[in-house]
Amino acid sequence: MRRVAKPIRYVGGEWNAVKKDLANVRLKFAFAYPDTYEVGMSHLGLQILYHVLNQRDDTACERVFCPWIDMAALIRSRRDVLRSLESRVPLSDFDIVGISLQHELNYTNVLSLLELGGIPLLAADRGPDDPLVIGGGPCAVNPEPLAYFFDAFVIGDGEEVVHEVVDEYLAWRDDGTLTPPRDELLLRLAALEGVYVPSLYEERELLSGADGGPGGRAAGAPRDGAAPERIVRRVVADLDAAPFPTAPIVPFAEAVHDRAMIEIMRGCPRRCYFCQARAIYHPARWRKLETLKEQTRAILANTGYEEIAPLALNCSDYPQMAELLAYLSTAAGDKHLSVSLPSLRPNVASVELAELAYRAKRTGLTFAPEAGSERLRRMINKPATDEEILTTARAAFEAGWTRLKLYFMIGLPGETDEDVRAITELTRAVARTGNEALGSRRGRLGISLSVNLHIPKPHTPFQWSRQVSPTEFEAKLGILKDSLRSRRIKLRWTNPSQSLLEGMLARGGRDLCDVLRRAYAAGCGFDAWGEQLKLDAWQNAFRECGIDLAERATAEWPVDAPLPWEHIDCGVTRETLLAELRRAHDA
Repeated sequence: MRRVAKPIRYVGGEWNAVKKDLANVRLKFAFAYPDTYEVGMSHLGLQILYHVLNQRDDTACERVFCPWIDMAALIRSRRDVLRSLESRVPLSDFDIVGISLQHELNYTNVLSLLELGGIPLLAADRGPDDPLVIGGGPCAVNPEPLAYFFDAFVIGDGEEVVHEVVDEYLAWRDDGTLTPPRDELLLRLAALEGVYVPSLYEERELLSGADGGPGGRAAGAPRDGAAPERIVRRVVADLDAAPFPTAPIVPFAEAVHDRAMIEIMRGCPRRCYFCQARAIYHPARWRKLETLKEQTRAILANTGYEEIAPLALNCSDYPQMAELLAYLSTAAGDKHLSVSLPSLRPNVASVELAELAYRAKRTGLTFAPEAGSERLRRMINKPATDEEILTTARAAFEAGWTRLKLYFMIGLPGETDEDVRAITELTRAVARTGNEALGSRRGRLGISLSVNLHIPKPHTPFQWSRQVSPTEFEAKLGILKDSLRSRRIKLRWTNPSQSLLEGMLARGGRDLCDVLRRAYAAGCGFDAWGEQLKLDAWQNAFRECGIDLAERATAEWPVDAPLPWEHIDCGVTRETLLAELRRAHDA
């Protein structure tokens, strides 16, 4: 009888996977993703860094994913360890383990990777024979909730700095006179731009209380001046010249996003106040059209994919998007190539781009107005009018689409019940527009309304704002449920308990390291998978550490309060964020 679900997750050997003779390389690097295979294989960053590292003759990069609960239990029962897909090497045998931090609800899975891989959880407990554990990705812009578990973090783009990390590691290992060895390596890494080494910083207590701030612990001054006071985010200045995998691994198991991907731009020229991506990926950079054409031709030849996704925070911001879509329609020659676009800005120009992308298939389009009322959209600096949204919807329906998905947020700063009701009014107006535009085809009309809880994130103007509680969210959601009773409109929403935990971890300090250890020991893991969230265990872990989860997560922070992530410089100043916060309140 099969003992694990989806055993294909653990096989390896896929098309375009790279398996080197480990005896012939100087450094073994494990790229570890703290979620399942099918989620991790959808992550473009994994494919990019896997390609970058395996281009080096002296380095082998192999993949490790977090095993599902049944496989983790099997590993423990056999007293085995977590191994890489390519060479079946224990995680503890690698020189460097890089862990991608894409989502706060993956943090307990980070501990699972380390424990199952035979690596001490705490960086302070690791010796010279243990791997160097480095974190990177979007969540690294506030690394403090994970500070005790990582030797270092990379802040920002990784394509260039990963070479510097490998070079410093090899140079340190070649110099056999350095003592104590691990401390010397950390000092070398801290000298690299964009690399943060938590152990080189003193700890400070953050003020707490009604007027003091969130409380907790965070990094203080560098010890003995051994590291920079602020860590400046790394930026790949010339995206067009940056390496990109044109022979990506084709997964055996169906990935969440099972298609070819081309990164057309990085960053965003807009300044939506709720969006953390601006701080993580700015400035906006583009790849040239000819570069994208060459990459597309190579990817299709090397994979056999029949679907491709141009990736950007918003594709309509790419200057030559129409020309790119026109090319993609012919890129596969006589074969049909499907194009998948992410959510679009609610304007007619986006519909025109979608017409180029979806020449034959016209089932669903996704738009993200974010807020129901024009007032609130102005406040978050995404000022689309109701008329513009309805004009966009009409253009989509008249162009042949019958189904629309609309994304909104609940719990934005300054939101009232009237703003929530505006979501229903706008959605019903979109449905009426669909009925009028579709005529005899109105029976196919479908509106999917997706509602998420706004989570204040670091390095945004709303980082000081309170997050609404699950009880408040349920009350606001009730307004939508009571006024949306149409079989044409399907309402979906996020789990408010998951959002509460995500918000807490997003703005947490080093004191949450203790909470994470307790939650993991109590069986928490795969918290982003709704059915796996053990909220009671999390709440117990917070209580044991003297923290009220709901109280701290939903507190509004004074704008002069010390923040756990103040030492991370993403290029957007505190003064800029405060000015934007004032503009939001004045809108």
